[in-house]
Amino acid sequence: MFDKLCVIGVGLMGGSVARAARLNALSKNILGYGRLEDLENLETAKRLGVIDDYTLHIEEAVQDADCVVIATPVESIQSILALLQPVWSDRTIYTDVGSTKGSVVAAAQRVFGVVPSNFVLAHPIAGGEQSGVEAAVDDLFVNKRLIISPLSHTHKAALQKIRSFWEHCGSEVSLMDVERHDAILAATSHLPHVLAFALVDMLGHQDEQNEIFNYAAGGFRDFTRIASSDPTMWRDICLANKNEIIPLLQQTRVQLEKIQSLLEHDDGQQLFEIFAYANTARQRFLNQFEGNMTKTITFKIQPGGMLQGEARVPGDKSMSHRSIMLGSLADGVTHVKGFLEAEDALATLQAFRDMGVEIEGPVDGCLTIHGVGKHGLKAPTNDLYLGNSGTSMRLLSGLLAGQPFNSVLTGDKSLSGRPMKRVTEPLALMGADIKATENGTAPLYITGKAGQLHGIDYVMPMASAQVKSCLLLAGMYADGETSVTEPAPTRDHTERMLSGFSYPVKQQGSKVTITAEGKLTAADIDVPSDISSAAFFLVGASIAPGSDLLLKHVGINPTRTGVIDILRLMGANIEVLNERIVGGEPVADLHVVYSPLTGIDIPEALVPLAIDEFPVLFVAAACAKGQTRLSGAEELRVKESDRIQVMADGLQILGVDAQPTHDGMVIQGGEIGGGTVTSHGDHRIAMAFSIAGLRANADITILDCANVNTSFPEFKDLVHRLGLALVCEES
Repeated sequence: MFDKLCVIGVGLMGGSVARAARLNALSKNILGYGRLEDLENLETAKRLGVIDDYTLHIEEAVQDADCVVIATPVESIQSILALLQPVWSDRTIYTDVGSTKGSVVAAAQRVFGVVPSNFVLAHPIAGGEQSGVEAAVDDLFVNKRLIISPLSHTHKAALQKIRSFWEHCGSEVSLMDVERHDAILAATSHLPHVLAFALVDMLGHQDEQNEIFNYAAGGFRDFTRIASSDPTMWRDICLANKNEIIPLLQQTRVQLEKIQSLLEHDDGQQLFEIFAYANTARQRFLNQFEGNMTKTITFKIQPGGMLQGEARVPGDKSMSHRSIMLGSLADGVTHVKGFLEAEDALATLQAFRDMGVEIEGPVDGCLTIHGVGKHGLKAPTNDLYLGNSGTSMRLLSGLLAGQPFNSVLTGDKSLSGRPMKRVTEPLALMGADIKATENGTAPLYITGKAGQLHGIDYVMPMASAQVKSCLLLAGMYADGETSVTEPAPTRDHTERMLSGFSYPVKQQGSKVTITAEGKLTAADIDVPSDISSAAFFLVGASIAPGSDLLLKHVGINPTRTGVIDILRLMGANIEVLNERIVGGEPVADLHVVYSPLTGIDIPEALVPLAIDEFPVLFVAAACAKGQTRLSGAEELRVKESDRIQVMADGLQILGVDAQPTHDGMVIQGGEIGGGTVTSHGDHRIAMAFSIAGLRANADITILDCANVNTSFPEFKDLVHRLGLALVCEES
């Protein structure tokens, strides 16, 4: 990329830049520059192989350099630019690593009058507790954010070159204007450092008399870790960005005074609300951060094994979503047991907290929802981030369309690629105003139309419980009747739960009707185990000789039991025991014992009743004798992934004859081999191929499994306990 790279300031940051450039072959020659007092450090850098050579003369340092990286503290950048000004070359690209950009712009303007177009402002959000070149490492920037702050006149070729340089160093590069950069970094980096330094300074002076630190535990260590950072560097950063930091300190002071007042008045409820919001907001940040920073989880499966014992899989995801939504809109307090504490359902929970609903928990699957009534939601102050949850986004689209406030729904990369026209188009017929991307995907910008929606009689072109539920929720705020007719039965959790909350719903054959004339009354909800999660174990025990498994308290809503019906048609030995009704939903224990399977033509009437279970049913088909054919399942192509194509590709890698069609697949049963497959970020694909390991004759490696946490975070531990040799590797 470069013939000569000059690094000015070969400390932790500059040395790490040099090491990363050498590791990734980004420059033929790397030269360090410093002052006379830096001589010992420069000699160390050369001895360690961080740089090829060094000089104390700026003219020699930059002569014939393709790129100059200024890696000095921010307060010295103006003096460095002044040194560079007489030898500045239009043929060289200049960049920096300073953590404040406004001060760098001001320094350049004082030296040059205007920031040169070949000076590209950059900031790697990385660092360490130690300083100096001996602390430099070649992977400091890997999977770390790097912000470039181009100005209106920054040379595009120079910008692209610097962007490429940092991407080759492993950074996740973003563009951000100078003002926004400094404001965000003040809040997320500079303020936390100030608070950590201040706390340790306060307690440290007390510790001289009271030995406080003798009793400090892990929480103190975690909170104050960043106070180990270089004090000189942070003094300079704070002074350089004081205009952004001071208002944040004032806001922090107000918040601390509020907490002090709550303590003085024993106001535990307000304290809880502050702490609970902070808890979930931090988790939301972690979810977004981990998703954006390419966290990788790989499943490695050793072949063979059997599933034995008994288990209760996590709560039903569909019902967990709906319990939050309807409990929030109810009058009174709703108690929920069995709530699914996975990322998708937690995204729905956070969205309603963001709209002013007080929700206690979850603790061991238990929630307490203090309903605000049908018209009690408040405008969120931020976008509602829904992670990977298509259910949350599609159902909330309907619910929010009739509110007296505007809202924005966003999600992760996977959710942002899924089609939303299936809900936005019928909602538009009701008078909703929802804007999506040109491709009909998120983010969704919803203009609240309180009192302006009108009911419609909608015949769904494709069976979809999400579309049906979306329109029913919108119908609660629409003038007149809203009716939805489905071409085939889909899960009816929304209708059942609405009735459980005493909201009138009329069912006539395949048509369900709702009006705005009703209110929700708080109720207690016991969420049964999710049959979609149980399906992996039903198939696993059916295909692995010697298996004998009892799955307890599984929801067997008749609109969800297609997986049981299909497996029984294939010859599976599944008993439904101890049937009962819990909270209006049928529940049972499922006993499954290994039995040889036979391929079938899957009846299309069962397809909507098992739409989420087909990835693992494809594995069952691969283990069955003869041919299995699926048709009428085109919806599988627009799930978290194209589940038809992704499963066909993976099965073929494992040696299975699996031929995709436009609306299904034809699978010839036989042996399953080993190999490496990818889930394409789809949780059900990852778990399905894990189950295939029970019948494989060689190891299976499954890439991109992080999204298993969206629906079934306990999967890997539970399936291992029951008999599958699964190892989870995280990086």
